[in-house]
Amino acid sequence: MKGVQYYYDDKGEPIAVLIDLKKNPEIWEDFQDIMILEKRRHEPTLSLEEVEKRLRKLGKIK
Repeated sequence: MKGVQYYYDDKGEPIAVLIDLKKNPEIWEDFQDIMILEKRRHEPTLSLEEVEKRLRKLGKIK
């Protein structure tokens, strides 16, 4: 992939990657999505019915 450089330790194990975000902007969007997901991983979830109920209460859906 163009704009991607891998860095390895003395044993040849990968330790880092450098991504040119101008050449690969979609990769940054994916990383942002993953970071948000990780941040919210332990937040409580709601059922579809609860979400619909709240949206109706707010007048967002009928």
